[in-house]
Amino acid sequence: MEKAKISASQLFILMILFQLSNSLLIPLAINAGRDSWLAIIIAMIVSIFLFSVYQALYQYYPALLPTDYMEKLIGKVFGRTLAFLYILFFLFSAARVLREFGVMLLSLAFPETPLFVMSALLILVVVYTVYKGIEVVARTGELLFVVMGLLGLFLLLLIAISGLIDISNLKPFLEEPSKVIKTAFTETLYVPFGEIIVFTMIFPYLNQARKLKKTAIFAIGTTGVILALTMALNISVLGLALTERALFPLLSTIQSIEVGEFLERVDVIFVLILVIGGFFKVSVYVYGAVIGTASLFNIKEPSRLAYPLGMVVLLLSMIVANNYPQHLQEGLKVFPLYAQLPFQVIIPVLLLIIAFFKNKKT
Repeated sequence: MEKAKISASQLFILMILFQLSNSLLIPLAINAGRDSWLAIIIAMIVSIFLFSVYQALYQYYPALLPTDYMEKLIGKVFGRTLAFLYILFFLFSAARVLREFGVMLLSLAFPETPLFVMSALLILVVVYTVYKGIEVVARTGELLFVVMGLLGLFLLLLIAISGLIDISNLKPFLEEPSKVIKTAFTETLYVPFGEIIVFTMIFPYLNQARKLKKTAIFAIGTTGVILALTMALNISVLGLALTERALFPLLSTIQSIEVGEFLERVDVIFVLILVIGGFFKVSVYVYGAVIGTASLFNIKEPSRLAYPLGMVVLLLSMIVANNYPQHLQEGLKVFPLYAQLPFQVIIPVLLLIIAFFKNKKT
């Protein structure tokens, strides 16, 4: 492990920035229709129970990274194999997020720039920060969290005073309850809430372990409320049909802002907010892969791995899908079932059961 410590407030900020990032970009829980905001709230509540599994494992092995205690729980061969698969999962998840933000920047601001160039610029900033260590990542988060929060409040104020919100677009309420439940458990639970599995690689760096539970639950709850309000806002402004068709619904909502016939085209603020969130999401995933790889292969200086693993993420982002619609389909149909469900839910639960019986006497 890197010799570093972060505070509970820094962990709280990192978790919020991580979860918001591309969740503000995509039409989250849109399969639940007008009740997408409710599906987000349900997924948030379930994810708190899922987090309790991660926390329980941490309590059994507070000084160890997951890549270390997996070996203790299921043996050297299976433990190291599983740890390696988790590293690949983190790298692939980082690549998917990088691809989303590269496409977003090309479509909004740099249409003539090759996707590889845009993604390379983003990953270079990420790997430099990861190279400096988790404390630098956390301190950067403290600074940019304030910027992101102020910009978000400014956009919300503009939407409110521009008279775009029509609450009737959210009616009828709970039209198809089965769709809401299905969406919450098959999509929204995994993105963004289940993705906090990567923070199990950061929990051992917390300088006040007793504050972990309260900090993480507060971060999950805050994120859930923000995302639910965002989707309700999108549907209120755009209507359900346009929200479903929009590639980036929140962007379409912000582009509708027009105050006094002089204040418009404030989507550059939206881009800035998303770039900040995307930077931290990719950074946390890459850091999890870096520190996990260093632990697995006994590398004494984890920072040396930042650039090579960053290049792996860049190359993966280019080959994860042929185009953005295919990327979205994989994110909705393939990745949740074959990657997120086992790595975020099934495996942690099984590891906790094994840890319980192995530590029963103590």
